[in-house]
Amino acid sequence: MEEKVKYELEYPVKASPAMLYPYLSTPSGLSEWFCDDVNSRGEVFTFFWGDSEEVAKLLRKKQDRYIQFRWQNDVDEGNKNYFEFRIVVDELTKDTSLMVTDFAAEDELEESKLLWQSQINDLLHTIGS
Repeated sequence: MEEKVKYELEYPVKASPAMLYPYLSTPSGLSEWFCDDVNSRGEVFTFFWGDSEEVAKLLRKKQDRYIQFRWQNDVDEGNKNYFEFRIVVDELTKDTSLMVTDFAAEDELEESKLLWQSQINDLLHTIGS
């Protein structure tokens, strides 16, 4: 099993945490930008992209602050990798940022960052930010 590298990406967002959070935490919100469709049963989310699907377990969340998932294959392999969406509001400027934390193999790091960039661009377009 190859060790994955943790990385964080930050994106400025022109939206309030209350407006942004449902796009990060609900099946209907996630299916508008992250994938084609999402089903959830309790803490288990199934993400669909065309003919493929991936299952993730909801690890923790806090309304309008963050949500964290772990892919089922990471659970099966016994590793602690996860992906997280964290909403950060600057205390002085009140500017909102979306922090994405994820893990990738060293040789897939740039590709993974580009994929997130594309996904977040879709999100920003969806919310009009």
